[in-house]
Amino acid sequence: MDQQSLRQSNPSDGKLPGKRPRFLLRLALFLLSAVLVIGAVAVVVFRDRLNLDSIKRWIHYRTLSISDSGRAESFPYDGSLNDTFAVLDGDLLVCSPNAISLYSSSGTRYVNQAVQMQNPVVDSNGSLAVVYDAGGSSLYVLGQRELIWQGEDFDSILSARLNRDGYLTVVTQSSGYRGVVTVCDSTYTPLMSVNVSSAFVLDAALSDDGHTLAILTMGQQDGVVQSTLSLYGLNTGDSGQFTPDVTTSLGAVVALDTKHTQDQVWMVTDQGLTIADHAGQTVTADWSSLYLKRYTLDGDGFAVALLGRYRAGSQAQLWVTDEQGQTHTLEIDQQVLSLSAAGRYIAVLTGDRLDIYTDTLELYASLEGTQGARSALALKDGSAILISDDTVSFYIP
Repeated sequence: MDQQSLRQSNPSDGKLPGKRPRFLLRLALFLLSAVLVIGAVAVVVFRDRLNLDSIKRWIHYRTLSISDSGRAESFPYDGSLNDTFAVLDGDLLVCSPNAISLYSSSGTRYVNQAVQMQNPVVDSNGSLAVVYDAGGSSLYVLGQRELIWQGEDFDSILSARLNRDGYLTVVTQSSGYRGVVTVCDSTYTPLMSVNVSSAFVLDAALSDDGHTLAILTMGQQDGVVQSTLSLYGLNTGDSGQFTPDVTTSLGAVVALDTKHTQDQVWMVTDQGLTIADHAGQTVTADWSSLYLKRYTLDGDGFAVALLGRYRAGSQAQLWVTDEQGQTHTLEIDQQVLSLSAAGRYIAVLTGDRLDIYTDTLELYASLEGTQGARSALALKDGSAILISDDTVSFYIP
């Protein structure tokens, strides 16, 4: 038999069997298209849950035992509800007059630092935290699950803040001045010290890019108490007498809290929220006709305030104000025990539930049956920490 006859007699060379690979290819393409369509629909329908944050939560908390409600097993902590709490790189930081402790989501204690403080206060940039004794002389910086620096010879500390790169700004009282503002680099070496004698310094913060120092003061002008924002370019000269590049009057308000981003200074006052750029231009959310019950500046690009028509009672409004001064509001008809923000999320704890909202006040997740919890801390991935008298648990949506 010649080679041509062999080829003709070989079934594998025929046209009919050759249709199978093309059919499988078409089937595979159809199935792939169906998966892509279903996936696109799922992303649209569940866009608030199927995001990068949910993946982060799955990776970070995969070793925890989590109930169907999303609550991880609780663990005891050494402290009480009178302590100061903060989130440090996803862990719980607990500061009491006698100790600074840091707990992971599983309850492992990485830091147990004995201290002596009368009024512990915490400020965190997410990866680092500074703990200081308001009115005292001691200050501690924590990061990478350990104590990385401490100072105990400060004059009376009024405030201490960290910018995004870990630069430390400390406001102290000093004889002969109404406030001294010292900026240190990430190795805690002093770079700039501003002596203020014309008004009392309330707060100060370095911008996240490290170029602009904001100082808030309060003094009298023509017999009227006025608060002022002064902006200085970072200057490593050794003179303590510096002239501000920009000065902005805030009016007869009392500044309660401050945050300095790369190009904006956020200031919570008793009368409203004021956001100033580095040219001194301001936008304000005015709540002077309402009672300020709770607030937080810890969200990314927004501030949150809980406001009520009356000092007492559970009826209130949740205000979320963005960088342009635009405000979203939500009616709240329950007593709010705790308010917190991180990333794009807001945690609102009431007597029996925890609600997590996005920065546009869309409900993201809820947890029923939180009786016993009296404080809640939002995390940047959309989860939250619930704190009771003697235990802590993590809620993972």
